[in-house]
Amino acid sequence: MIGYISDNLLIPILDFFYGLVPSYGLAIIALTIVIRLALFPLSAGSIRSARRMRIAQPVMQKRQAEIKSRYSNNPQKQQEELGNLMKEFGSPLAGCLPLLVQMPILFALFATLRGSPFADVPYAVNIKVLPAEQIAAVEPKPFTSARHSIFITSKNHFPVVASLPGGTKLGVGESSQIKLQNLRGDSFSNLLSDFEEGSKFTPTWRVSKGEDLVKVSSDGTVTALSQGDAIVEGKIPGLAAKSGFLFIKALGQVGFYVDGAINWDIAILVGGFGLTLLISQALAGKGMPPNPQQSTANKITPVMITGMFLFFPLPAGVLLYMVIANVFQALQTFLLSRETLPDNIQRILDEQLSQQSKEVVATTIDSSPQERLPFEPKSKK
Repeated sequence: MIGYISDNLLIPILDFFYGLVPSYGLAIIALTIVIRLALFPLSAGSIRSARRMRIAQPVMQKRQAEIKSRYSNNPQKQQEELGNLMKEFGSPLAGCLPLLVQMPILFALFATLRGSPFADVPYAVNIKVLPAEQIAAVEPKPFTSARHSIFITSKNHFPVVASLPGGTKLGVGESSQIKLQNLRGDSFSNLLSDFEEGSKFTPTWRVSKGEDLVKVSSDGTVTALSQGDAIVEGKIPGLAAKSGFLFIKALGQVGFYVDGAINWDIAILVGGFGLTLLISQALAGKGMPPNPQQSTANKITPVMITGMFLFFPLPAGVLLYMVIANVFQALQTFLLSRETLPDNIQRILDEQLSQQSKEVVATTIDSSPQERLPFEPKSKK
């Protein structure tokens, strides 16, 4: 499904925007905004539900405990009352369904930005080498990898898969060629011959695991040397992998720290992601009663996620999408936080804020120093 959404929805949108403004950086931004706008009703439902649950959860938990205690001997009545409670405040799981519905599109968008044209596309094939006397008893099972849309020009791209007709199990001394082809079975090398600059997209092959077990030639032919498990990887260059955008040196660039040098453009993107995530979470809590545990989590989570992405191998183009998506999310959260709440939820919020004000006043009075009158005895400790 993810491949279908990418090929038939996201890439056509990408082509459209690149046709308007020939910049893959701007195309990423435009594609992100279009997808976020399309998903606005779903994500808005999740934000609204989370906002209401944050207010109503203490009351709901208290009411749930009371219902379970009162009707502990009457399961049917207990379920009926709990159902009425959900009707009154809504289900805590209501915000999860919109997230689940939009996940395939978001995964497809993520996969699109990690592949061609924004980054080099790898095809990894797991090879199992068996003794020559055992391979005759193994039934060949043809192997076909996941497909990736490969851009040869900004207007020409097609799905490409890696295949091994005889399967991924080889006997010692045997050879088999990994074939890159389109969905109709046409050879990738023949497809490249139709384009003037097709030679720039000739795949490179290497053994990424088990160099002493197999060897691979420049045309993808794998030769088994000794028994064991190995991984052979082919890589097709991305059309825009080395294209820059604003302060980004290359959209396909991966890694914050590479070969002893810091990629400051990656650092800026990761920092921007953390900052926009922090702002979005702060906006989500605006006007809400204080929750020390939630407040601590809101501070720690952006730091942890940001630190993870400093060392997680994501292309700059994907990080650009994540920053823009967070900016959109923060704006959406700000707008929805100004919406009028249902009457029953608003009453609970007013009570919580009123109680908070009383606690603040009481704390201030208790903590203020009391002046001792001259005739009062000193307190004994």
